Order: sequence, then structure tokens, then C-alpha cells
Amino acid sequence: MSHHDTVGAIREAVAAAAPEIRAGLPGRREKSDAENPTGDRRLAADEYADDLFEERLGGLDGVGAYASEERQSVVDTGTGLSVAVDPLDGSSNLKPNNVMGTIVGVYDAPLPARGRELIAAGYILYGPITTMAFAHQGSVTEYLIEDGVPTPLREDVTLPDEPTVYGFGGRVPDWPADFAAYVEEIESELKLRYGGAMIGDVNQVLTYGGVFGYPALESSPAGKLRLQFEGNPVGYVIESAGGRSSDGTRSLLDVDPDELHDRTPVHLGNASLIDRLEAALD
Repeated sequence: MSHHDTVGAIREAVAAAAPEIRAGLPGRREKSDAENPTGDRRLAADEYADDLFEERLGGLDGVGAYASEERQSVVDTGTGLSVAVDPLDGSSNLKPNNVMGTIVGVYDAPLPARGRELIAAGYILYGPITTMAFAHQGSVTEYLIEDGVPTPLREDVTLPDEPTVYGFGGRVPDWPADFAAYVEEIESELKLRYGGAMIGDVNQVLTYGGVFGYPALESSPAGKLRLQFEGNPVGYVIESAGGRSSDGTRSLLDVDPDELHDRTPVHLGNASLIDRLEAALD
């Protein structure tokens, strides 16, 4: 099976799993006893989604490795591409019934890998409707998912030239002074949109243009988001849509990982806004 065919099979399998993930949410809002490898308390929904994706993606011909934010190490599933998944991004939003997502990165390399090794990436958004943004070969397509079947809504999606929205994570008193100064400028130019699931905030930026960031914090200089499962895949989608991603100094896709669960500051959006950010953080 060619890499192109494998990527198509991954996209179809993720779409097919989406209604099952949704259907499994109502009964899985309680915390489990487990923590994920970076210390977050897991919900039963996280475990359900992780098991489902491991079975569906790991079982595909052409997928040789499955890794997820919910498990310590990479699962060997044969030979082929490596898939890195955040099975349920924003699962803390389950309790207040707010937006959540699933993030998938497809790497042509053993994990952990640099974002430059991605050959496709995408995310599902469990909003009022279920949609998927998927980047492959330099372009982004947005799909509507109904009954597990993806139908293209928009092809060659690009960020609007005139940015509209911003959203930044972390507690404001925990922001470094240089980042806080940047935010002060942005606040007077754009509208605040922040929902507590990165994928919802990133999708706002993809739709309306703007900037999203989960920055380096005083208490956590590497920020909160994981490079393999969150930073790289969404960076790949936004860059494929004509935007920029940055860890503060360079594209997220150029960051060398040390370990599977490495964290990184994440900033992405319109190139002009990310250029200004990097200048502010110098």
C-alpha cells in the first residue's frame, strides 16, 4: 500500500470513529483512577477514545506504530507510517458540555519525530456538527462528517488575510512579561475567543484568521501542550493553510523532540501575527 493510500485509509478510519466517540461521551464523564503520562487525570472518555483509535488505526495496513497522549510508549503495529493521536482533546470540556476534538498526526518516521516528518495531519471537531480539517500534500480540506462518512465542505482552505480572533491559554499572572506585552497589543486589535479545548480555538483561527497561543509559562517554561500529539499536527495544518506556527523562535515543525511526551510552547495563526510574536519574545 502506498503512503498516499495509507493516509487516505487513516483519514477514513478517523472519520468513521467520530460518531462512536460522540456516542460514547454521555456515559463517560467521570474521572478514572488513572493519570496520563504527563500527569493529567484521565476521564473514562479518554480511555475509550484511545482504545478505539489504537484498534482502528493500529489495525490498518501501512501503519507501523500507534502513539497517544494517553499512553507511555509507542505501540508497535507492524511496518509503515507512525500515527500520533490526542484521542480526546479538551476532555475537561466534557463536564460543562463544551467543544472537544481529536488530533491525528501521520509521521513517516519512528516516534518521537520532528514535525517535518509529518506527511499528513488533521483534527475532528465535536461541535454542534462534526467536522474534520485534514492537511495532506500542502493543502487543507474541511469535511462534514455524517454517519462516519466525510464529505468535503471546503477545499484548499486558507486563513483569511484579515485576522479576527485571538485566544491564549495559561493563567495571566503566569505569563512571562514579554508575552503579556504582546497580548496587550493584540487585545486592542482582535476579538477574544477561548474555549479550553485547543482544537476549538485553532479551528476559530483557521476559520476567521487570528492567533492562538499556549505560551511558555513562568511555572512551566515548556508550556503545556505536547509536541508530538498537539503542537506538530496543528502546526502542520495551519502552515498548510498559509499560516505560521512557532515555539517562540522557529516553526514548531523544526523543533527536535527528546521524548515522546515533550511539551512545547505553541503559537499559531496568520504569519504577520506570528512574526510580531517572535519579535516581541526576542
